[in-house]
This record gives sequence, structure tokens and C-alpha cells, in this order.
Amino acid sequence: MDLGLKGLKAVLAGASKGIGRATAEVLAAEGCDVAICARGQEAVDATVAALKAKGVKAFGESVDMADNTAYRAWVARAAEQLGGCDIFISFASAGGGPASEDSWKAVFNLDLLATFRGVEAAMPYLEKSKCGSIVAVASTAALEDFFGPQAYNAMKAAVINYASALSQQLAPKGIRVNTVSPGPVYIDGGSWDMIKTHMTPLYEQTLKAVPMGRLGDGGEVARAIAFVASPTTPFMTGTNLVIDGGVTKRVQY
Repeated sequence: MDLGLKGLKAVLAGASKGIGRATAEVLAAEGCDVAICARGQEAVDATVAALKAKGVKAFGESVDMADNTAYRAWVARAAEQLGGCDIFISFASAGGGPASEDSWKAVFNLDLLATFRGVEAAMPYLEKSKCGSIVAVASTAALEDFFGPQAYNAMKAAVINYASALSQQLAPKGIRVNTVSPGPVYIDGGSWDMIKTHMTPLYEQTLKAVPMGRLGDGGEVARAIAFVASPTTPFMTGTNLVIDGGVTKRVQY
């Protein structure tokens, strides 16, 4: 299927590794020009080189997404470098962990506020697009109890709520807003890799809870994100697409 992404411009924040990088590579393989940022310059450079090797325009810089001014400036700079912005996605996350004042502030700043800030910075460019699309990245941790009360769970729920309300506001402008909520995804060097190594019982407990009998991989989620972001789904907005191998047990009406 041709996703209609060739020649489009995508700005991806926090996309030098994991699901973010996988998504950047899927979009580039479809002919989409891609801009990325992350904190580590080395990972940014490696990702940009991989994207350019697919024959598309790619741009990347090291940016601290917790820095409001620097992050907003990068989004604008990325859109200018690409010649526009048709797709905006923020992958930044402070991750889960024990609840504390610091963890709540960190997750609020990266998981929720960075999504909001990025959308605001990209909006002047999205409004000029004929197929503007925003994809918010949440988690199944927002949908059901997941290792107790954590900032990560609550803030990912807030991301879904924000994206839903935003979809209603932006639909008249022709800009679609959807959410993708992955379940446990195994990525080399990622959080579930570390849990498997250092918290093996917890890893095995989670694995048993997945009806498909395995964790997901970044490419599976990335292809879904690319589909949702693409012009192939012009009537889809306000949707939260769950990709979790059946780990959430809620009935989805």
C-alpha cells in the first residue's frame, strides 16, 4: 500500500533511538523528509546519516527538550530546513519509576509539556499543510493499573486527553490528531531490556500477561504510527490506537 508519504515533511522530536528512530526510518523509506532531535549528538548524527541513505532530506540537532525556548526554536528551525511540516510527533519521555516530586516534574515536563510545546511550535507550519497530522505517543500504562501509582501512567493519560480535545479543535482546519499507545515493547538497550537483565521476575511476569506470548518490537509500532500519520487515513482523528499484543484487558467500544 502506498501511504502517500512521499515528499511530505515530518518533524520528530526525541527520535534518535527506540520507537522514535524506527518511525523516522519507516517514514524515510516511504519517501518522507524527516527532521529529528535528541539530547545525544552522536545518536542524532547516526540517525540522520541512516535517513539520508534512504534518499530523503534529513536534518537533526542535539536539543534538550526540557528547555522550552531551545525546543520551540528547534521545531521552527526543523520545519524551515525541510521546507514545511506536514507531520509532527513527540517521542520524548522521562519514563516510569518510583513516584517522587522529581519524577512527577520530569515526566510532566517531557511526556506532556514537550508534546504541547512541540505542537504549538509546529502549528504555523501544520496550518499551511494540505494533510497536517499530529500523532501523540502515549502508553497502555495510561489505560489500566500498571505497577501502581506513577507519574508516567498519569501523564500518558493526560497526553491522550489532550490529543483528543486537540483533535476536535483542529479538525475544522484540516489537521488530524491521533494517539498511539504501545504496550510493552522490547528494544535493545531500552527499558524492557534493562528490566529483563536486572528485574527478571518482573519481566517474566509481564511476558506471561501478554496473550501473544511476547513483547512488541519498535518496528511494529513505527509502522502503525506511520499509517496513522499518513494521508491514507484522512477521516481518522481523535483516535487512540492501542498496540499491545492484547495485554490490556479492557473492552474497546
